[in-house]
Amino acid sequence: MTTGIAIRHYTGDQAPALRPLLLDVSTEVYADAARTDPFASPDRFAEGLDHWTARPGWSCVIGYDNDQPIGYAYGAPLPPGSRWWGGLLTQVPADVTTETGTRTYALSELMVRTPWRKTGTARRLHNTLLDARNEERATLLVDQNHPKVHALYQSWGWTTLGDLRPRLPDAPIFHAMLLGLPQGAG
Repeated sequence: MTTGIAIRHYTGDQAPALRPLLLDVSTEVYADAARTDPFASPDRFAEGLDHWTARPGWSCVIGYDNDQPIGYAYGAPLPPGSRWWGGLLTQVPADVTTETGTRTYALSELMVRTPWRKTGTARRLHNTLLDARNEERATLLVDQNHPKVHALYQSWGWTTLGDLRPRLPDAPIFHAMLLGLPQGAG
């Protein structure tokens, strides 16, 4: 099923035109969770999307089966003095959380619509997005209530830095994860 998938790259200047598509896919993907979890509501997702797309360096990849969007991944570099690590509940050396604006790319969202799950599409979106980055590492947050997602990222080479609670209303506790990016090592 994934052989005919085309993945297209987008940048922040294209975000306003992409917004309806990104919201439609997320509403579908999170429909079950949104029924009981205010953190997964479409309005909450829209707020987060607007926050992320306004960040310098925002990038996105969208997978298409013919012209049908099947999933996407997006994120942006963490700026100097980023609040990303502010909710870290695990003690780590200060230099681990020091950001320069070019050190760490934050993978904010990765989602695939149900018919294309378990086809390798999520991994392709993940790799395509991160392969284009020049930062030395990437970070993401995985809800602690989703151990299968956490295990999947570990199988892709991500390591757990510690627990983190974002400074957002109703936010769960997350596993903060890191992945070294080979293009940033040089």
